[in-house]
Amino acid sequence: MPRAVRERQMLDAAVRIFGRRGYRAASMDEIAELAGVSKPLVYLYLNSKESLFTACIRREAQALAEAVREGVDPALPADRRLWEGLRAFFTHTAEHPDGWAILHRHARTRGEPSAAEVAALREGITAFVTELIQAAAREAHGGPGPAEREVAGLAQALVGAAESLAAWANTDGSVAANEAAATLMNFAWAGLGNLMAGHRWSPAER
Repeated sequence: MPRAVRERQMLDAAVRIFGRRGYRAASMDEIAELAGVSKPLVYLYLNSKESLFTACIRREAQALAEAVREGVDPALPADRRLWEGLRAFFTHTAEHPDGWAILHRHARTRGEPSAAEVAALREGITAFVTELIQAAAREAHGGPGPAEREVAGLAQALVGAAESLAAWANTDGSVAANEAAATLMNFAWAGLGNLMAGHRWSPAER
């Protein structure tokens, strides 16, 4: 069997075990058995448990980032682009719950370098969401729209909300990806619409 195919089988098995058990409880014996290979072969291909975990993080992070970017058609209006991005995010996390568990829960508690890998993923997705919000502002105003710092804060808030909502949705089998995406879209777009129209909330007005 080609090395790439064998390695993919090992990573598939590792994602499943790490995602369901976490790093510490995951067993290399169990991973090897699920992959249908010997434990020495796993070490030969991927060096160590830590290296295998890092490889899982990188693969799942790349797959999620690509799913979000590829899910957005740049020819669509701004609200549709944001909707498609959210739907792609929630669809991917729902279809790959073990990978999402690694990225959202296990990697962050593992420490460096795992946390750094996830931080890089989040930074990339946040930058993409920032672009979507900036485009929406330009379409609404025909000009620059909200300040750059304000847009950056909105993007951070939206990504954080999406992460929390995906974690909740994946623990509740009754929540479909489209439902989760629509929930966040309605929440976000109403606020963005007011902001782009110049209607800002202020505590001084209350």
